[in-house]
Amino acid sequence: MLVLLASIFVVHIATVIMLFVSTIANAWVVSDVGIISVGLWKNCTSANDCSHSLLYSSEDALKVVQAFMILSIIFSVISLVVFVFQLFTMEKGNRFFLSGATMLVCWLCILVGASTYTYHYANNSRGWYLESHHGYSFILTWICFCFSFIIGILYLVLRKK
Repeated sequence: MLVLLASIFVVHIATVIMLFVSTIANAWVVSDVGIISVGLWKNCTSANDCSHSLLYSSEDALKVVQAFMILSIIFSVISLVVFVFQLFTMEKGNRFFLSGATMLVCWLCILVGASTYTYHYANNSRGWYLESHHGYSFILTWICFCFSFIIGILYLVLRKK
């Protein structure tokens, strides 16, 4: 049981770190031609020049993605703190309901943010970059989506022994 709790804790910390990286980094869409990448906050035209604003920075869809990705980080950190708190204060036999519920709220925030970005920007329907692919931030976000769901369900199922 201790190994299971420790492994869930490590995966939860990894998920928090990956959420930070995917939200902060400017690599949601990467151009195949040149060194151009687009993130949630800036448009990078070279490895050292990320001072350009996004062409669509005033759109509501981007603000929704930014807000929900920040909320997902907040809820993931809260879930981690609540899990550690419950680990030391909860009576034996109880389940980690609060940790699981908070992590599932994080999962929903990632779902809304990532799917909104996918629908509006990831399909390249606007033709900004004719040859482009999804960057590591976009992929990390969907990996965090899977991990947060698994962690949330495991928290709901687990009992303190």
